[in-house]
Amino acid sequence: QVQLVESGGGLVQNGGSLRLSCVATGPISKASFKIYNVAWYRQAPGKQRELVASISSGGAADYLASVRGRFAISRDNDKKSLDLQMNSVRSEDTAIYYCYIARSTGRAADWWGRGTQVTVGT
Repeated sequence: QVQLVESGGGLVQNGGSLRLSCVATGPISKASFKIYNVAWYRQAPGKQRELVASISSGGAADYLASVRGRFAISRDNDKKSLDLQMNSVRSEDTAIYYCYIARSTGRAADWWGRGTQVTVGT
């Protein structure tokens, strides 16, 4: 079974930076990973999970309006990984962050990571 392993969460000061990483392990090849759309979601206490940033298999990136210009998503197909660079963080960025991948073609398949906590302190 494919597993997504996140890392990089923690406590960061307001206005600071943090980088989240996610690596796909298990039965997924580099060639397969290339055809996946990848994304980062987050869920704050008492709120619904929301899409933060995504990159399609074709390389098109999109962002939640409130993070555009502050966060940057990237992917490395050779490493089967995706990152989220978070700059100028705010208290409202505090949440559990999840990585997510979904096949863009062929038989539907998607996986979630277990999440990594990001806490923005004053």
